[in-house]
Amino acid sequence: MKALVKYGIADGDVEIRDIPDPSPQAGRVLIEADTVGVCGSDVHMWRNRQSWPVSLPLVLGHEMAGRVVDTGGLPEFADGDRVVTETAQSVCGHCGYCLTGRYNHCPERRGYGALVDGAFSRYMSARPQIVHHIPDGVGADHAALTEPACVAYNALVERVRITSGDIVVIQGAGAIGVMAAQMARIAGAGAIVVIGTARDTARLQVAQAVGATHVVSLDTDDPEDTVRGLGDGLGAHVVVDATGASAALAQSLDLVRPLGVIAKVGWGPQPLGFSLDPLVAKAVTLAGSFSHTWQTWERVLDLIATSALLLDPVIGGRYPLTAWAEAFGAMEDGRNVKSVITGFAPASVT
Repeated sequence: MKALVKYGIADGDVEIRDIPDPSPQAGRVLIEADTVGVCGSDVHMWRNRQSWPVSLPLVLGHEMAGRVVDTGGLPEFADGDRVVTETAQSVCGHCGYCLTGRYNHCPERRGYGALVDGAFSRYMSARPQIVHHIPDGVGADHAALTEPACVAYNALVERVRITSGDIVVIQGAGAIGVMAAQMARIAGAGAIVVIGTARDTARLQVAQAVGATHVVSLDTDDPEDTVRGLGDGLGAHVVVDATGASAALAQSLDLVRPLGVIAKVGWGPQPLGFSLDPLVAKAVTLAGSFSHTWQTWERVLDLIATSALLLDPVIGGRYPLTAWAEAFGAMEDGRNVKSVITGFAPASVT
């Protein structure tokens, strides 16, 4: 089968290759991909700018919606079931995190598209514990956006508790930032500010369409002026760093109010290079947020099924696997919030 493979550590070391089809296995679900979302992490790995361990060669991708083609003998699945999968391809199953349902922090966790082959191929095998049925009425394009929505849900619902009327600032207008704006809206935030750059002009418009009350471009506006003009003028109750850049964390310390919370979601390899004294002076809580669990996925699938999440504006383009570079590039240069890859049958990639 055709697969999108990162094969080296130089910028651009990604190409379509032929790899063996996975074999059906007892106790595992074999899934045929319908739609796979492009994550910002995929783009980072294309450019070899990732700040996490990877195993090479590696099939990229982890945002897959598809259909069951072999149940592995598991009674809870049937051939043809429409499903999505979480990203934790394997965990140890016996550490304290696994035993308490927080397997996203298992020290032996291996994620699709990072340490094990991922979803940009026709077939993918998954352990049943991470496979979820897609609700009736939810299309594959929307289902493929479950994973980034889960990242935002974990950050803004499970790690940070938004109170009705809170001022929420989101740094970054990519998929996680736009999903975070939606989660803030659903949670009852009073003002939602999304910060981007001139490159994000189209993505900031999407952020407004799905719930942001204010958008700020760093090239023309001062986000601190915007935030100080809201509410009592003391700053944001919650700041979400969805960029990973060190400069964003420095900025978040200026934007957050005393006793506020910063939720750090974005990855970045840069050293800080600034003092954390404002964190102390303001008694701010800095909350890291990583991945998601079974409950996160079930809650988010309910939000998608009830149209609480607005996903049509988020999808900027649909591409065949052969046009993967165009799909990645449209996200890299800010044209798309989210690109999705469709059509993994042989006829679509030859």
